[in-house]
Amino acid sequence: GARMRVHGDYHLGQVLLVENDWVLVDFEGEPNRSLDERRHKTSPLKDVAGMLRSFDYAMHVALSRVISERPDAAASLGRLARDWRAAVIEAFMTAYDEVAQQHGLASVRGEASGLVELFTLEKLAYELDYEAANRPDWIAVPLGGLIERFGTSG
Repeated sequence: GARMRVHGDYHLGQVLLVENDWVLVDFEGEPNRSLDERRHKTSPLKDVAGMLRSFDYAMHVALSRVISERPDAAASLGRLARDWRAAVIEAFMTAYDEVAQQHGLASVRGEASGLVELFTLEKLAYELDYEAANRPDWIAVPLGGLIERFGTSG
């Protein structure tokens, strides 16, 4: 796969809508990585995985806020939230593939799908460590991502 300079901490909080255009901010990279690590060229698919995980966080945060006020709506809202996440992921992957393929990069749904999955798992492991150390109340988000991927075993 291609290696290039990447954002390194790509998530919804780093994307702003300004006058009908998207602007990316904060190109410092992942704060817990050394400056040398952040400067290395790597796969742009790591940023794709970061954004995919960010959609999951957005879904969980919105859902938990609403459910805290309306616990009776948890089941129906959970389905709607998962449908929203699936639609956003679909739109993001489609847009990414359109631009990536114009520049000779691999499709995130085709030949690069395994790498996207690998980097997503790597991101999940990072999130587990981060949330356990910094925001234990949020550890359910990456745990939920792992459960969705691997299911539960009896």
